[in-house]
Amino acid sequence: MGMTDTIADMLTRVRNAVRANLKSVDVMPSKMNVSIARILKQEGFIESYEIKKEGKRGHEILRINLRSDVGKKKVLSGLQRVSRPGCRIYMKCEELPYVMGGLGIAILSTSKGVLTDHEARKLKVGGEVICKVW
Repeated sequence: MGMTDTIADMLTRVRNAVRANLKSVDVMPSKMNVSIARILKQEGFIESYEIKKEGKRGHEILRINLRSDVGKKKVLSGLQRVSRPGCRIYMKCEELPYVMGGLGIAILSTSKGVLTDHEARKLKVGGEVICKVW
């Protein structure tokens, strides 16, 4: 496979699926990707997600079901990878960005697990800024 950044791959696939008005998109089910999917659901950016076994060999896939809202207004308009394997970006609690003036979220990997910027501020923890969603 040779893919080092499964998170960037997931974000790109979701971004493309949203643009193409697809109902769902399949990505690699890493622990981090499942955590990101959990937050996207919790924050209302996606409908749901599930881990499925596919094909003869039973490879696991993470299926993300996108939201299609009335009036075709997209709930998820942008995903941006912040910290990358080659360039990790860490921030203290006080430095955390407000995405789109607080309308979007930043997803962080912290000592308390994978959190949104709101949760991290509440718990007063910083961490690695994985991506921004709006």
